[in-house]
Amino acid sequence: MAALLRLPGGPDDAAELVEALLTAADTRPGTPTSARWRRLADEIGDALDQLPSPIHPQEQTS
Repeated sequence: MAALLRLPGGPDDAAELVEALLTAADTRPGTPTSARWRRLADEIGDALDQLPSPIHPQEQTS
C-alpha cells in the first residue's frame, strides 16, 4: 500500500522524520514497536533515495 506524505519542509522534513523514528526505536530495543519504527524509517529513507537530486538556481542554465 502506498501513501502520500505531504511535508511543508519537503525532503528535509522527511529526513528529520526518519531520524526521529530511529531515535524512538533506540528507546525500546528488541520490541515489536522498535522493529516497526526501524522498518518505517528504512522505507521512508529508501523512498527519499529514489527522489531526483534538486537543481539549485545557480546550476540552472538560461
